[in-house]
Amino acid sequence: MGKTVLKLTDVQKSIGDKKIVHGLTFEVKEGEIYGFLGPNGSGKTTTIRMITGLISMTRGDIQICGHSIATEREKALMNIGAIVENPELYGYMTGRQNLMHFANMANHKVSKARIDEIVQLVDLGESIHALVKNYSLGMKQRLGIAQALLHQPKVLILDEPTNGLDPAGIRKIREYLRELAQKEKIAVIVSSHLLSEIELMCDRVLIINKGTFIKEHNLHEKQAGEHRVQIKTTQTEGIDELIDCRIISDTSFEVTADEVEVAAIIAKLVSHNIAIYEVIPKQKTLEEEFLEITKGATS
Repeated sequence: MGKTVLKLTDVQKSIGDKKIVHGLTFEVKEGEIYGFLGPNGSGKTTTIRMITGLISMTRGDIQICGHSIATEREKALMNIGAIVENPELYGYMTGRQNLMHFANMANHKVSKARIDEIVQLVDLGESIHALVKNYSLGMKQRLGIAQALLHQPKVLILDEPTNGLDPAGIRKIREYLRELAQKEKIAVIVSSHLLSEIELMCDRVLIINKGTFIKEHNLHEKQAGEHRVQIKTTQTEGIDELIDCRIISDTSFEVTADEVEVAAIIAKLVSHNIAIYEVIPKQKTLEEEFLEITKGATS
């Protein structure tokens, strides 16, 4: 993984006596897709608004490409692109006219070549010349991403980028974001309630709850410790009297154990003349882990 492009250190946001975010510390590296998760009221949106400079911190520091938002605000925010909620687009303009308009508003010159490059990257093709009011939701999302990328940011923040899309549209957005992270070498931070999609899309995820850091998880690393394992056999009658398990059907059951314990369980069953013909590891899903950590709170 590349260098750190976003770093939060002991960030706190209070309104009156109420702490909305407190002691939040994490960092994101270039070229990765980073999931930012939390139930409703967790401080997730407040944190995104602090990172994008929309609201101030009460305490702590946010650095973007080494520039502190507190002391070098303009330099820091030049390296951020964001879509918080729905992208702001003009329906009476074409996609290209929208991009030209936002390019003219940028703090530094955006070339026509850069616009062409971004249009190709988000795969809008000839649709870029159509009126935005005729775009599908997926096309609007891609144009919004193109808009956020015009000034070549090092950090791209997307809040619910797949909201309202059908499965094909969700898959396309996922593929575009992967390509963006790799080709543009930017950090993509994604906030979404679709945990199964986050699991497919992201390299790492951070879970916060009640404004505090709960857990950071690398989705490419195998989790250590106990796992659910499904074991298939010729019959399951009486097995729950031999071992602690959950019967699934007449021919399969599930245990929660580490690798050594699974081996011992299989040996015990074989010693009782119970034939085992398949052992299937069941990795805990991100959704299961999220609900367990947040005690079932809504994302």
